[in-house]
Order: sequence, then structure tokens, then C-alpha cells
Amino acid sequence: MNANPILLQKKYTRVITLLSEKANISLDEGLKFFYHSFVYQLMKDGVSDMHCMSDEYLAEDLLREYRNLDDSAS
Repeated sequence: MNANPILLQKKYTRVITLLSEKANISLDEGLKFFYHSFVYQLMKDGVSDMHCMSDEYLAEDLLREYRNLDDSAS
């Protein structure tokens, strides 16, 4: 299922904002991370209707991905 592109962009904005708040990072860093994340790829490709998940769920999923990336870089 494909989402309306305008609605999807608004969802991305909300999710990036939540991620930035939860990870205590800048919006710019959150934006960069989001567009290189596995979660973004799933949403963009319409896999499992990820875009239908709540903003909170997606931000938490991204936060886990962000922390795992940070841990593996250490």
C-alpha cells in the first residue's frame, strides 16, 4: 500500500522531531540519521505498512536503531 506523498512527508517530520527529542540530538542530526535508517527504507518502500504505525512507535524503533549504531561504533 502506498501512502499519499504529502502525508508521508508530514509523518517523516513528526517522527524526526520525536527522534531528535528522545535521542537528545539536533533536528539536523535526526534528519540525517532518519534518511539513512532501515526504518526509513521500510516506510519508503511501503513494507508492512510501516507508515501506518504511530509516530511514537516509529520514533522508538528509530531510537533503538540509533543507539545500536552508536554502540557498534564504540
